[in-house]
Amino acid sequence: MSEGVLVVSYGARAAAMVDLLERSEHDVDLFIVDKQKNPFNVERAEEHIVDPSLSVDKIVEFAEKHKERIDFGIIGPEDPIINGVRDKVEEKTSIPIICPTAEFAIEGSKVRQRKLMEEVSPEMNPEFKVFDPDEYSSKEEVKKAVFDYLDEIGNKVAVKPDTPAAGKGVGVWGDHFTSRGDLFEEFFYPNFEDGKVLIERKVDGEEFSLQFISDGEHLIRTPAVRDYKRAFEGEEGPNTGGMGCYKAKGNILPFMDESDWMKAVKTGEKLHEALKKEGNKEDLRGFPLYMAYVCSSDGIKVFEINSRPGDPEIMNILPVLKDDFVEVCHKILEGNLTSLEFENKATVVTYKVPWDYGREEEYKGDKKIDMSEVKKMESEYSENLRVYPAALEMEDEEYYAQSSRTIALVGIAETIEKARSISQQAVEKIKGADLRYRNDIASKEHIQKSKDHMAELRK
Repeated sequence: MSEGVLVVSYGARAAAMVDLLERSEHDVDLFIVDKQKNPFNVERAEEHIVDPSLSVDKIVEFAEKHKERIDFGIIGPEDPIINGVRDKVEEKTSIPIICPTAEFAIEGSKVRQRKLMEEVSPEMNPEFKVFDPDEYSSKEEVKKAVFDYLDEIGNKVAVKPDTPAAGKGVGVWGDHFTSRGDLFEEFFYPNFEDGKVLIERKVDGEEFSLQFISDGEHLIRTPAVRDYKRAFEGEEGPNTGGMGCYKAKGNILPFMDESDWMKAVKTGEKLHEALKKEGNKEDLRGFPLYMAYVCSSDGIKVFEINSRPGDPEIMNILPVLKDDFVEVCHKILEGNLTSLEFENKATVVTYKVPWDYGREEEYKGDKKIDMSEVKKMESEYSENLRVYPAALEMEDEEYYAQSSRTIALVGIAETIEKARSISQQAVEKIKGADLRYRNDIASKEHIQKSKDHMAELRK
């Protein structure tokens, strides 16, 4: 008898989940609500619909239509989680959903994240201040308060809106502004008009992330991953959703110490315990904590906290999961997920993206791409390569790149260098359109630079 699984999808992250569900020893029927007409999902789904807004109401409607055939659901992107997709699907259909409820979608408030960290590991919070519109009566008054705070901690700060995608988003000194005037007018005040804004001391260091999986009671950690946010090589250009990332063999990265890893894990565990006390612990099941850290001269600092799997970071983890993913999902729902086993291999993810991704200019050329060579390579490399379409659609048997990250190539090998080689060979096999990628992801030079930077900071 087959099992029906509802998947809410956006991009390559969800394609990786679909891949593992299909590889299960269980017979699985997939019911997918997709932001785009992802050909990977279309090919594998029993039922597939596209809803560009991924509205909770549309997801609920789809789940109700197929509720007699769906045994459980799993959610990839953050917006439906923040908007309460689990709460509403479970209420209307009784289908159990693997993601946190809206109450525990702490990605929805950066202020809440910082306050939670103050409770469990204050030493891992960078210095910060919350500015609340209710506490100021004029623009000039809050401007004075902001400048007074900068006098106190210095200009090297990050400006963060409380809620996702408000105003102009996150701005960082030296990257997005180099004067107090621009800081205030271009990043702080446009966000402040919509709600609370944090100003945090900018932390110099090397970043990594951990993703935690919970059944509500138990928290399972996964290996550390390094992401590349900037659009262009050499850490140039604007931040993106992530141009690629790497994982080493084992749990830590080349620039980390074992103590870095243990402190990061311990903080995740403390945070999980604190959240369990706030409500029904079953509301935490899924990927309640995907935490970004910075190794600095002042120890480990928490950069941000999310309540969903990472994109692209989850693609470093899922392909080397040894457990049957459907069995993992059952254990999450039953409350007995006590361990996971991963292959002791390195993984490297490289995204191929449109030429204009991260640029202000618009690419107006041909968007058709040829996947034949990369599909052949995927077949030849068997378990050492995964090809996960993201913003890619198929029409009349032809593939067309969309406006965001197009396709993720995951190399799997005994070393970072070999995994990187597989990933980049695969990138080169994708022909047509005007796509590009970062050639420095997981490069020897970049890894050595990170190691040298940490050696200097640890002095």
